[in-house]
Amino acid sequence: MYRVFEALDELVAIVEEARSVPMTASCVVPRGDVLELLDDVRDALPPELDDAQDVLDHRDKLINDARSQADKTVGDADEEARTLLEDARADADRMLADAKAQADRMVKEARAHAEELVRDAQAEADDLVAEGNKQYESVTGRARVEADRLIESGQASYERSVAEGEAEKARLVSQTEVVQAAHAESARVIDSAHAESDRLRTECDEYIDGKLGEFEELLGTTLRSVGRGRQQLRLSGAPDFAEADHRASRRR
Repeated sequence: MYRVFEALDELVAIVEEARSVPMTASCVVPRGDVLELLDDVRDALPPELDDAQDVLDHRDKLINDARSQADKTVGDADEEARTLLEDARADADRMLADAKAQADRMVKEARAHAEELVRDAQAEADDLVAEGNKQYESVTGRARVEADRLIESGQASYERSVAEGEAEKARLVSQTEVVQAAHAESARVIDSAHAESDRLRTECDEYIDGKLGEFEELLGTTLRSVGRGRQQLRLSGAPDFAEADHRASRRR
């Protein structure tokens, strides 16, 4: 291995010391010396490098085989996919045709069933209309008879109510005259009562005024008698109550 590095160093020295070619970046080297050094490098390389080269060659062969196998597998897969796709498309077309046929059959059956239902419904509707017309005629006939009866009854009730209203009106008119007379009499009685009340109030006021005057005179006489009695007491004499009572009795 050491010889390899020496040979490489010598090659570098030869290239560095070689004469250059004017106007270019090339140089002139001795061919024999360079080839000899390259042979030395080849001889100095260990045999393991040859084994490594064999390994690399075997790796390249394996890679190429794997690539070929992969290409073959991809081709087979593409072929199988195309086959499956064609089969699926064929199945889909067949299923679509079957579904379309079944749908057409179901639509035809549904249309026939619908037409039958329409016919039945039309017949039932005609029956219902006829029955309804019959019931309408019956009900309207009974209603017309009932309406005539109610109109006659209402007319009779109206005439009876009018007669009763006239009678009640006459009765109320007579009651109104009585009420007016009663109001007039009550007004007269109230006026008489007010006049009598005023007269009695006047007489009562006069009576009370007279009694108050007499009471005032009696009180004055009594006060004068009391004053004389007090004066006599102050003079150490007995009061003359008998004379005062006699005067008071005379005034009464």
